[in-house]
Amino acid sequence: MTMSADEKIIAYDALLKKWQQRINLVAKSTLDDSRIRHFDDSAQILPMIPAHAKTIYDLGSGAGFPGLVLAIKRPDISFHLIESNQKKTNFLSNVARELDLNNVTFHTNRIEDMAQTLATPDAITARALASMKDIFDMTWPWAEQRPELRYILLKGRTAKQEISDALKFYSFEHHSAPSSTEQEAAVLRIQNVQKK
Repeated sequence: MTMSADEKIIAYDALLKKWQQRINLVAKSTLDDSRIRHFDDSAQILPMIPAHAKTIYDLGSGAGFPGLVLAIKRPDISFHLIESNQKKTNFLSNVARELDLNNVTFHTNRIEDMAQTLATPDAITARALASMKDIFDMTWPWAEQRPELRYILLKGRTAKQEISDALKFYSFEHHSAPSSTEQEAAVLRIQNVQKK
């Protein structure tokens, strides 16, 4: 019997808690509230995915947030999760196998290296990865090829500062929405990134 998306999320949460005992996937303080702190937090960006998107790259995927949650919710889109930590990639692969996810590819590699070899995606997601400027630096080969490339970034209270810092080196269109799961956090939608 095929699991619904909600059933897959419940199973994923159980796997997260099981694996967390062996490897550090998320902050222990967030485990009791993991559905909101990780799963709902990731899912809130679903409406920002471009309507035409066929391929999305999730950078620094860690325990799979937001990439694996989005892959569960949008089986029609091909997701590539890029994570340099082999143990975390092993966890992600295990979850995908257990939940029978066929729309996910995993890359145990550095983002900068993947930007030289993987084709340009329709959108890029990242959560708690690096500053906006650093993300643009790492992914510039993709942004240069496709100016309409959309970035959807989950950011903490430093979002405004990161925007102003990045604007010193890049020009871009951006929209900021308050996070629905965390006070002071924001979800940034960015496109038309150009080097100054």
